[in-house]
Amino acid sequence: MRKLLFSAMIGGLTLVSCTSDDAPTPGGNEIEIPVNYTFERDNSSTVSYDGQTTRLQMTSELLSNFTDFDNASEELLLNMFANENDPFSNASLNESSKSVRSKVAASNIYFSANTVEGTQIKNDFDGFISEQFSTVKDNRDMLAEAGVAGQIAQGSSIRYVNEKGLELNQAFAKGLIGGLLADQMLNNYLSQAVLDEADNRMTNDEGMVEEGKVYTTMEHKWDEAYGYLYGDPSIPAGDPNSVLNESEDHLLFNYLGQVDKDEDFAGIAETVFDAFKTGRAAIVAGDYDTRDEQVAIIRENISKVIAVRAVHYLQGGKAALADNNMGAAFHELSEGFGFIYSLRFTNKPGTNMPYLSKEKVDMFKEQLLDGNGFWDVTPETLDSISEEIAAAFDFSVAEAAE
Repeated sequence: MRKLLFSAMIGGLTLVSCTSDDAPTPGGNEIEIPVNYTFERDNSSTVSYDGQTTRLQMTSELLSNFTDFDNASEELLLNMFANENDPFSNASLNESSKSVRSKVAASNIYFSANTVEGTQIKNDFDGFISEQFSTVKDNRDMLAEAGVAGQIAQGSSIRYVNEKGLELNQAFAKGLIGGLLADQMLNNYLSQAVLDEADNRMTNDEGMVEEGKVYTTMEHKWDEAYGYLYGDPSIPAGDPNSVLNESEDHLLFNYLGQVDKDEDFAGIAETVFDAFKTGRAAIVAGDYDTRDEQVAIIRENISKVIAVRAVHYLQGGKAALADNNMGAAFHELSEGFGFIYSLRFTNKPGTNMPYLSKEKVDMFKEQLLDGNGFWDVTPETLDSISEEIAAAFDFSVAEAAE
């Protein structure tokens, strides 16, 4: 059941901010764009993304255990991934009905009618965990070499790699940026199929809130997309860019900040945040054309973040290989591999398709891991992959490599 809270003229609804930029909508209502991501109804915040924060917390605890061979296990991490058998040290996470695994490769656009691939992707992440706590753990005290898992030095740090030189924790984490965060954000919650499902436009226009809540369904779906980027507890609610490059987030928000620091892509973080604010305000005003324009901006720029970091790490790996610094090279290439995995989940505006096809992404992964993998990969292969990615997203390899 829903409750009629305010009229189609949006009486009784306020968007709270110190200042705002107002723009008229086609229907005559003004879009009030707040300074921060702050929206209220009857003096109560209508912004809610607790489920996304929960999954980010689950991911953080899982990743912190990925190389703890003394205390963690395959069973523990698989349980964390699926949230089974009370695996978390944080009791509230164990009590949650949420899980990370259930939302991997689970978007409406890409996987609702493609469950075979969705299941395979979930199995890939299971496999990263299982291989880490079997082959890699068994060889953790051995020096890695071509075809043999083990440890490899990077300065004073020790990296643990499989027989291809791949750090499985990096493949898991960077792959999850696409497989969970980008897929749910770009291809699920920001899709018209989800935002406009059933009578969502009518109930939003009439201000009918969900039972027991203060937000409309469409408002909440938008907030859930926002939460996958800005939902880490270390990021201030409503004002994420105040801690850009300073939060404890290690997933997409972190890399949005890293790309924003590059002068060739400076301003991308503000562009994304402004689009989220404007789109949410447009929903309040019932301006769905403006909302959809903001979806396109978010899709383009979040997809670009993934592509830029893929090229950045491939080029960093190439440079380290030239210096014969294998530990640094394998670390960079492992991160690059994870971001390449994430390219599958990008969304090119106007297409509802990734910038690069599944077949192309699979080819890149095969090229990187062919033979003995990173032990054998050539500068020519790394350049070729980098150039194809950069061309698809309309930036240069040199811009991303800095």
